[in-house]
Amino acid sequence: MFNEIDNSLLEKIANLTGKSVDALNIRKDSGCAARQSTEHIEITEREDKRGIVIRIKDGTVGEKCYIPVIITKTGLQEEVYNDFYVGENCDVEIVAGCGIHNSGCNEARHDGVHTFHIGKNSRVLYAEKHYGEGDGEGKNVMNPQTVVYLDEGATMQMETVQIRGVDSTKRSTKVVCGAGAECVITERLLTHGHQEAVSDMEIVLDGEDARGRVISRSVAQDESTQLFYPRMVGNTRCFGHVQCDTIIMGDAKVRSIPEIAANSTEAQLIHEAAIGKIAGDQLLKLQTLGLTAEEAEERILDGFLA
Repeated sequence: MFNEIDNSLLEKIANLTGKSVDALNIRKDSGCAARQSTEHIEITEREDKRGIVIRIKDGTVGEKCYIPVIITKTGLQEEVYNDFYVGENCDVEIVAGCGIHNSGCNEARHDGVHTFHIGKNSRVLYAEKHYGEGDGEGKNVMNPQTVVYLDEGATMQMETVQIRGVDSTKRSTKVVCGAGAECVITERLLTHGHQEAVSDMEIVLDGEDARGRVISRSVAQDESTQLFYPRMVGNTRCFGHVQCDTIIMGDAKVRSIPEIAANSTEAQLIHEAAIGKIAGDQLLKLQTLGLTAEEAEERILDGFLA
């Protein structure tokens, strides 16, 4: 069912190798290539539009759900809507991601809209990795949209990674936190060549004692461009922190616009942003240990994005 290219993409974006016993839905070239529900996690096709519905039963603990997308046809463009309903008192991991192999001259694009409804006192770890490759001239484009609603005491830990090969991406994320809920978003991004990346993010701390944190780390190489616009909104007694750090190289251009908005005297909000090049003393220290300049640079970047 899956060829060598498919398997390579699935391993890169979701660490999927061989047969899985977990719940999964693998989408390939606008169709369902594999689907598997479990006793506690049900995956069904949407009836109103293209996409799936994932329902996780109350009290589900220690289970994973894989929902990767791979595209191997040049010129293929799709928009997919996935809805997640996580019951109360759950502790689960959801692994998404999109990989494109484009060997043609036409644009290949995946626009994914994910909406999460996370029940009381549940914890969700959500990992999403994007990757593009191919020897054609067609562009690889990914535009993910993520909307999260956290009930009382719920937690969402979101890890988003863009490796290489994505020519254009516009990421839109919105999280609404109820009382005592917590959202932690870690974003790691690398752009090179003439790639463009935009990240628009809003975390609304709507319930008392809600907490939010955004940690964004990126590297902009060559003539690529990046724009970050994370916003933390505090509507009541809450705590929020936004941190954006970027290494800029070559002729790249980066704009970082962190924003905090307090609508209550009890809101405590902090933001930080830094853009700079690799320090010369760091390169020199690694070179004295036997690394070439290129190896030292790569080691620093790997550590920064880890």
